[in-house]
Amino acid sequence: MFIIALVLLGLCFGSFVGALVWRLHEGKDFVSDRSRCEDCGHVLSALDLVPVISWVALGGRCRYCHKKISVQNPVLELSMAALFVLSYIYWPVHLNDWAAWLSFGLWLVYVVGLVALFVYDMRWMLLPDVIVMSLVCLGLVDVGLRLSIVHHLTLLDYIRHIVLGATALGGFYWLLYTLSRGKWVGYGDVKLGVFMGLVLGWQGALLTLFLANILGFIFVVPGLVTGKLTRQSRVPFGPFMILAFLLVGLFGQPILNWYLSFILLK
Repeated sequence: MFIIALVLLGLCFGSFVGALVWRLHEGKDFVSDRSRCEDCGHVLSALDLVPVISWVALGGRCRYCHKKISVQNPVLELSMAALFVLSYIYWPVHLNDWAAWLSFGLWLVYVVGLVALFVYDMRWMLLPDVIVMSLVCLGLVDVGLRLSIVHHLTLLDYIRHIVLGATALGGFYWLLYTLSRGKWVGYGDVKLGVFMGLVLGWQGALLTLFLANILGFIFVVPGLVTGKLTRQSRVPFGPFMILAFLLVGLFGQPILNWYLSFILLK
């Protein structure tokens, strides 16, 4: 029953992310503004907003202007549902007290925010501050929760985790941003790196850095070979960071264990 609830919750938040991204880009109030068709601007009714089902029932077209609705909408909703369920199944900490459950709840909030950033960066190559800084603030709270689950938290533990984590990833991207004057990475990537370092700690941050660059390499090299990308092409790096963060957040320790065992065998 809990997994079914997560599926339904994920579908709803996937729909919310689609609306959030569009409203932020259009400069509209993402809390009070009504959902509208991106082509004709008609306000959508509740029947038009049922995740996945509405898109299928309408044949992927607007009820009012009959223009095609992007397949991104149902894909986003289904992806969010899958991420919610996978997060619960592979959550690395036992959910046996209120702190663990609250930390898991914050993770689901992270997933919503990060998916919104993923879509926004892919479409417009920008990471909106309103989302990134909200994640940073939540990350500061989550640090205390995660550390309290593992052992008794002291103020020194809290400060050390924040400084090392934020510096490991955010500091590295700040260095790249400074040296390249914003050509290699954007300042939004720097702030996103700070958030990821806070949540994952310095070891998880370094693993995220490694995986993000591997994912970027896998994407960019085929594009260069086929000519779809050139050395002057702008490629948003935020999505690679986000994918790497999700992998490390759920599977970080098994990945590290595999890597260490591989090195020892060598």
